[in-house]
Amino acid sequence: MIAFKLRLLFGTIAFVMAIDGYLWQGVKRLLKNVPDAKKHRIKLIFWCVPAIFITGSLLYVLIPALEVNKLFRNYYMALLVITYFSKSIALPFLFVDDIKRFFHWLLLKTGVIKPKLEAETIEPTGPENKISRSKFLTQAGMITGGVPFIMLTKGIVKGAYDYKLRRETLLLPDLPERFDGLKIIQISDIHSGSFFDKDAVKLGIDMIMQQKADLIFFTGDMVNNVASEAVEYMDIFGHIKAPMGVFSTLGNHDYGDYVTSWESPEAKKKNLDDLCAIHKDLGWRLMRNEHEVLSVHEQKIGLIGVENWGDRGRFQRLGDIEKAQRGMEKVPVKLLLSHDPSHWDAVVRKNHPDIDVMFAGHTHGMQFGIEIGGFKWSPSQYMYKQWAGLYEEGKQKLYVNRGFGFIGYPGRVGILPEITLFTLKKA
Repeated sequence: MIAFKLRLLFGTIAFVMAIDGYLWQGVKRLLKNVPDAKKHRIKLIFWCVPAIFITGSLLYVLIPALEVNKLFRNYYMALLVITYFSKSIALPFLFVDDIKRFFHWLLLKTGVIKPKLEAETIEPTGPENKISRSKFLTQAGMITGGVPFIMLTKGIVKGAYDYKLRRETLLLPDLPERFDGLKIIQISDIHSGSFFDKDAVKLGIDMIMQQKADLIFFTGDMVNNVASEAVEYMDIFGHIKAPMGVFSTLGNHDYGDYVTSWESPEAKKKNLDDLCAIHKDLGWRLMRNEHEVLSVHEQKIGLIGVENWGDRGRFQRLGDIEKAQRGMEKVPVKLLLSHDPSHWDAVVRKNHPDIDVMFAGHTHGMQFGIEIGGFKWSPSQYMYKQWAGLYEEGKQKLYVNRGFGFIGYPGRVGILPEITLFTLKKA
């Protein structure tokens, strides 16, 4: 673990110094005609930023408590990423300028052009407002880099708890008459270890309860890493109730696989047992490769809940639909709760055509993207074919919830936290 932290420290120092060292060369060109006293103040401010981040990384190595400190882990590290992601956006502009300057120097040295052409300019508004092409490119880079910084910072301040209610109608040909009009709320990916604002979270829970749904589904990832993260919010989550029950499943983060320092396999198992106990204490029916048949006046629908099954990377493949639905073959409508949407194409559609709707989460829509009208885009779509919203293939449907919480980047830009209200209707 110490070796990993040291690699992280030296990697951060090298990365920060490389970015800022190169960026400073461009800033110096902008300060060419600035008085020396002002130039020194700007230089001091400029280099204070990398000094702060390098100091923070050093403290992370020297102070073990910072590894589990939520303020440091979520916000300080996010600010580091936001700052240097934004700075890196400016670098291509400076690089283009440096390439131009290099070839210009080369042409001067070889005598292809005369020295008097060195002050080549562009004239956007007139001769009195001439600006060198180098200065133009540098300024364009700085402005462009500032845009993501503003957006990502706003995403932390405003987007993280800006819950959006989405409504969907699910048309099901075999839906029993008694279940026509049934209302279901789905939430997913709470990630309670990332939360800081209990009042804001409570507003989200209040929004859920205001919909007066008959059923509530939670499709995994209650925590980031350990069960204790959820304890602080149990008094709020305990308000989540529904007349026909709250049904839940586990997500990839719930198993403790991302903790690198478990004392023993037994400690890791106890963590999972503790998390399962939290679901029970909340009154939620946690389904681990199990099913539940709901009956109203002898008419039935089936709920299936499986453990995490992912078709990407090293995600767990613990979900067992065969086991979960054994004994409910004659139920006319089957609803599946499975955390990872890649389960749908890889297993559900291939082997279980009798499953009408699968409810998933997991992707968060990468917490970043654009949704305007019917258009939606997110980097998530390059990893997952189904990443947000409703998908249909033949008679089968998949809904991917955008997530209630957040992880890593402690905010959202464009892809807001979601509460989904479904109404089942007979087609």
